[in-house]
Amino acid sequence: QVQLVESGGGLVQAGGSLSLSCAASGRTFSTDTMAWFRQVPGKERDFVTHIFWGDGSTDYADSVKGRFTMSRDNAKNTVYLHMNFLKPEDTAVYYCAAARALTYSRNYASYPYWGQGTQVTVSS
Repeated sequence: QVQLVESGGGLVQAGGSLSLSCAASGRTFSTDTMAWFRQVPGKERDFVTHIFWGDGSTDYADSVKGRFTMSRDNAKNTVYLHMNFLKPEDTAVYYCAAARALTYSRNYASYPYWGQGTQVTVSS
């Protein structure tokens, strides 16, 4: 079992920056994949980025590439999402997710473990 706790959401003006954290309880493995998804009301949960816990390699949705960066801190069992040049369309509830496997999937159904979500609101 993996429990995920997110923090760091809030309100920011367009063009600003915000960072989210996701602390994972329990042991992590080099074969784990950690991801961030986001969701707006009435729409499906969309892939934002993922990181392989073992080697730190990442993948990003085109909509955030060059603006968002995902990283990890092995010692703290924590992943981060650093968001720069935020746009109003980035407004959503952001969820941290985990899979006990290496996966390139961008489908939320591939991730069995989820945090509670944190609201990010970008004002224009």
